[in-house]
Amino acid sequence: MKISSTNLNSSISNADLTYTISKQLASGKRINRAADDAAALQIIDRLNSQLSGTQQSIRNAYDGISLSQTSDSALSGVGDAVSRIRELSIQAGNGALTDSDRQALQQEVSQLQTQITETFENTSFGGKAVFDGEDTSFQVGPDANTTQVLSGTDGSFSSAILSVDISTQAGAQAASIVADDVSEAINEQRAQYGAFENTLSSTIRNLGSQEINVAQSQSRIQDTDYAQAVSQQVANDILSQASIAIRGQANQSASSVLGLL
Repeated sequence: MKISSTNLNSSISNADLTYTISKQLASGKRINRAADDAAALQIIDRLNSQLSGTQQSIRNAYDGISLSQTSDSALSGVGDAVSRIRELSIQAGNGALTDSDRQALQQEVSQLQTQITETFENTSFGGKAVFDGEDTSFQVGPDANTTQVLSGTDGSFSSAILSVDISTQAGAQAASIVADDVSEAINEQRAQYGAFENTLSSTIRNLGSQEINVAQSQSRIQDTDYAQAVSQQVANDILSQASIAIRGQANQSASSVLGLL
């Protein structure tokens, strides 16, 4: 029996359609190769790139918040030490104390000064020194130059407190004034960290909304519409079966005619 080119082309077309639909149902993706929709595939690739960039930007922003919180926590400890030094300086200003008493108070001050120095020298985040005086830039967007910068400090604003000596009443009076100035500088620096964290938190919320919107757009283009795909598959199966039945009937009719001849 000779198969006509029309029937052959129809069979190939039905086979291709069946393969495409089966692939869509199995993968959950409407577009699995460029042949499915070349233009849509390019859009999907761009959306994928934007989505991955947005997700990484969110992680970067959280790193920025963590670094800022680490710095703020360290400065909080320095602030506590400065407050204690101020308290000791006021105590040392008491005329009822002897030189020996003030020297004992100065020993505690020296320990607190060492603590402050070590905090600025040793505090780090992910192996990076926190108080190195350098600004730290965070990429917080999927596009170039979308950054937020955390201003760096080396803790030099606290240097005056490291040289105070309360072993005399005059030194105690001077130490109290220095402690007030350093405390104010610490609070100003901590306020900058707080503002930076709030900015990044807002950025993360915006990036989260952007991530959802991009993912939805990608899904609408890429994902399989299962209801539509199943309907197409059922319709294609019905057409294929009908075509087979019609060809069978046609062959039977041809055989009958030949038999009569």
